[in-house]
Amino acid sequence: KRAVVIGSGPNGLAAAITMARAGWEVTVHEAADTIGGGVRSEELTLPGFTHDVCSAIHPLGRDSPFFRDLELPVAWVQPDAPAAHPLDDGTAVVTERSLLATAEGLAEDRGAYLRVFDRIVSRWSDYEPVVLGPFLPRPNRLLHAVDFSLARTGLSSARGLAKRFQSERARALLAGHAAHSMLPLETRPSGGVGLFLIATAHVFGWGFPRGGSQRLADALGDRLQELGGEIRTASPVDELPRADVVLADIVPQELVRIAGDRLPAHYARSLHRYRHGPGVFKLDWALDGPIPWTAADCRRAATVHIGGRFEEIAESERAPREGRHAERPYVLLTQPSLFDDSRAPAGKHTAWAYCHVPFGSTEAMTDRIEAQVERFAPGFLALVHARSAMGPADLEQHNRNLVGGDINGGTMDLRQLFFRPVQKLVPYRAPLKGVYLCSSSTPPGGGVHGMCGYSAALTALADS
Repeated sequence: KRAVVIGSGPNGLAAAITMARAGWEVTVHEAADTIGGGVRSEELTLPGFTHDVCSAIHPLGRDSPFFRDLELPVAWVQPDAPAAHPLDDGTAVVTERSLLATAEGLAEDRGAYLRVFDRIVSRWSDYEPVVLGPFLPRPNRLLHAVDFSLARTGLSSARGLAKRFQSERARALLAGHAAHSMLPLETRPSGGVGLFLIATAHVFGWGFPRGGSQRLADALGDRLQELGGEIRTASPVDELPRADVVLADIVPQELVRIAGDRLPAHYARSLHRYRHGPGVFKLDWALDGPIPWTAADCRRAATVHIGGRFEEIAESERAPREGRHAERPYVLLTQPSLFDDSRAPAGKHTAWAYCHVPFGSTEAMTDRIEAQVERFAPGFLALVHARSAMGPADLEQHNRNLVGGDINGGTMDLRQLFFRPVQKLVPYRAPLKGVYLCSSSTPPGGGVHGMCGYSAALTALADS
């Protein structure tokens, strides 16, 4: 039997590997010249400086059920602390690997932090099949796995969850993680996204591949080829290929385009109604030295959440949804070269950062992002040797799935968290024999975990 996979992002490659392991003949078509989709690396600024084009830190890139089973030969870097969040008083609140150590750093909120996070961290193996699989699994598995009290917390807004904490430090820590959702902090389930990310920090740490995200994509590609699969780069797909199974690591609207009138009209209309969220404006820097953070704890983490207090981040995250550009945007920054000296020439460093902007924005945010970094790291601007800036259109040009700069494959509000991309019990299966969606526009959504592709391929195998 023959399977064709459209797209070589982590989900496409996960689908391809799963089919190949089952003995299928597999061909992957990738429109770009290199594989990887959202896990590619390039010298975006200067020769010798390796930058991740899209995703950089992968909490589940080694430890999702799919990746755990593969045991890829990728060298993973684990920073001392998963994340740090600088504050205007010159200190930083740190998400440590240890749940208890993080709680100890929150003083009066120690007990509240443990009450919120201990349950999901200590019982991660019970919850993982639900949070990383289709959100409508077999009823018996759902009832066995779900703690309904925790489920209520997981579906909360960040503002609702923040009410459990007294201190600004704890509320800021939560906001920095919840803002990854690209949702207003008043919107559900932004609090659940924060809960999930903080849990992964304590369960797995936030690692990344030594040498760049491309190393993960290349390892996936190598494994597929070892299994007999074929990868064709510079091979865009403009119509549905002929195969027993087609697995499409593409956004819903792209499936409508290539399937044409072969899709039932009602399904095509549903896919057209699929909603994308805000975009991002991204900067990469070649630096003459490490970022000079005022708070020394920021040098212990590869990921830094920049945005100050909870209310400042909340305002920043409301703006893109209202068609505005925040004056003081929440900035998600990574500094991999602090822990991986292969990223830059000796004595030099790289950093990567983005802020959220309205969908399809054309406004440059370079000055505002850099002002936020300078605010917590005076002298940063003097270290910038070269920079690369990419707005939503540039990102979409690099990767067709980043529609309007949306890096999550579609907004992840409550409706599209549960029904992604349409309201179906089996979301991967299109109403066209042998055709399946396997991108981050299907459960469990955005992130480098391979579970969308893995689950779609398992569905295809079960149907066959």
